[in-house]
Amino acid sequence: MAAPSTRTLAALQRATWKVSQTSAGVPRHPVPLLVPVRTKKRFYVPPPVGMKGKRDVNPEAKARAAGVVFRQEYMERPINISCTAGIFDPYVPPEGDARLSSLSKEGLKQRTEQLRQSASSQLAIRKIKEFDSEFSSKDFAERAQEIFTEAHNVLCTFNREKLHSLVTERCYPEMTRGNRYKTLRWRLVESLEPPRVVHARCPDMVSKGNLYGQVTVRMHSRQILAIYDRFGRLMLGDEAQPKDVLEYLVMERHLVNPYGRWRLHGKIVPSWAPAKAPVIKTVMIPGPDLKPEEEFDALNYKVPKAEAVQWSK
Repeated sequence: MAAPSTRTLAALQRATWKVSQTSAGVPRHPVPLLVPVRTKKRFYVPPPVGMKGKRDVNPEAKARAAGVVFRQEYMERPINISCTAGIFDPYVPPEGDARLSSLSKEGLKQRTEQLRQSASSQLAIRKIKEFDSEFSSKDFAERAQEIFTEAHNVLCTFNREKLHSLVTERCYPEMTRGNRYKTLRWRLVESLEPPRVVHARCPDMVSKGNLYGQVTVRMHSRQILAIYDRFGRLMLGDEAQPKDVLEYLVMERHLVNPYGRWRLHGKIVPSWAPAKAPVIKTVMIPGPDLKPEEEFDALNYKVPKAEAVQWSK
């Protein structure tokens, strides 16, 4: 189909050249003549002879043999070595803690179980003292309570730089998640029992000598917590009603780092702990359609209440 079209174009150009010479008597350059030629579109290119049914097993190897260089892809995930990603060997609080007397039968069982678990904790405390000579299980509990109190006070004012120095990178998003348009009011009223160290571990991460110290502190105190939404309505808690709170705080420090410090790493919530109170959310109720000259107070509008619905089993 291509040969006849080429001959036609050549004949047309020669005719145009003769007409231009006879009309003016002066030789002119041939005027290019554009004729649309329709060609056949092939949506499928058949394979060469002898290659039917054969496929390339590894196209990347074939491309490398041709000289094409592929960029190497790395599956990387950033990690932070200043703190661990979780709690190693978490402490299991005994059921009924802070409610049973040490003289009762169940209280004696709890004391014997704590003595059994204290052997691993003593070994971890010895290793922690090799890097932190000022560490003492008696004084550390009070120090951990001060860090806990200061961290929550800073959270209410949301001083980001100060909060990073009191909590680890794992604990920071857990404390600040969902607090963007809320107002927090928190205060430690008193300690019902003196805080004490109940658990200690000294795990390593990445390498064998990269040690971290994790100490669990039991704190039984009376606190006040109130959370307000962005409209100033109370969502959770009450500023005038303190509550008794039993918490198990996990403090962590990067022992190898000479400039490391003890920071709040997380909390251990026992399985037998009571459920938290539900959060009261603010819902917008649509009001009447007002005209430009009307006011809402003058209408004495009553907020409609939901009708009682009888659910059948």
